[in-house]
Amino acid sequence: MLGIGLALVLLAGLAAVGLKSLSHRYDRTVTKEQLLDPGARTSRTDLDGPLNYLLVGSDRRPGDSGPDQRSDTILIVHVPPGQREAYLVSIPRDLLVAIPPANGFKGGPDKINAAYEHGGGGQAGTRLLSTTLNRLTGIRFDGAALIDFSGFRKVIDLLGGVRMCVDTEVRSIHTNRVFPTGCQQMNGAQALDYVRQRYDLPGGDYDRQHHQQQLLRAMLDSAGKADLRNNPIKLDQVLRAVGASLTVDTNGVPLEDLLLALRALPPDGLRGVQVPSSPQIIDEVSYVVLDNGGNGLFEAVRGTRVPAWAQANPRWVSRL
Repeated sequence: MLGIGLALVLLAGLAAVGLKSLSHRYDRTVTKEQLLDPGARTSRTDLDGPLNYLLVGSDRRPGDSGPDQRSDTILIVHVPPGQREAYLVSIPRDLLVAIPPANGFKGGPDKINAAYEHGGGGQAGTRLLSTTLNRLTGIRFDGAALIDFSGFRKVIDLLGGVRMCVDTEVRSIHTNRVFPTGCQQMNGAQALDYVRQRYDLPGGDYDRQHHQQQLLRAMLDSAGKADLRNNPIKLDQVLRAVGASLTVDTNGVPLEDLLLALRALPPDGLRGVQVPSSPQIIDEVSYVVLDNGGNGLFEAVRGTRVPAWAQANPRWVSRL
């Protein structure tokens, strides 16, 4: 969604010939794989009706075989009919779920971000994660993307940084950098360091989820201000950097058609959604447990009722 969002910012006002040329160049930079398990993908290959995309963020690229293969970020992007707004549903990384057997893993209860690890990371890990989410929520996906967040450092730097508003002072457990309160310009390394923090924040992982959603919006804002359409060299650099950071599964839909369908989606039409849930200690392990099965959120995502659900549950929704 971020890669598509950046492209949409660049496409604003382009004629059809410009759209075709840009989408072809963009398409060549992106790695394409079957990221969704067959049982977790929609059977249709059109873009009518509501759309649901799975985004998985990791600091490791597909094919890496080292330890620490858990996914840092899991988002379900829901686009209601009409494509005038989008809801970024953050799945808590510590959410307690039943993970199916795969890759030598016998299956069983674990944190949802472990599904990516048990699947082996990369393409296989994303497939197991999609199956786990499908069994939990009943949602089938119209596509998926695996995002290398470490690769986005270059994208942010090429855009001239991002403006992030820090609501609570926090010290990074990774770099010892202190982020004071207030709005400030951040380069790629600073922004990604900030949005990975969750300890010592009032809302813990819920605050981290919101900050990651903020970063996606901030990158779209920076792309809009960079006037990349009038700087073909910088445009090519940004497209290549975004493409190098993404592995996508469009479910058979050409990227050009996806761009056309989402062209009317404005950057200010993004909403951040947190899954109704709460932390809980089970057998001395900290988990996140759904409140009343998600309080109807997943049923809304499966259909067309997300805007109504958001109005009825403002506690869990924020404008980005």
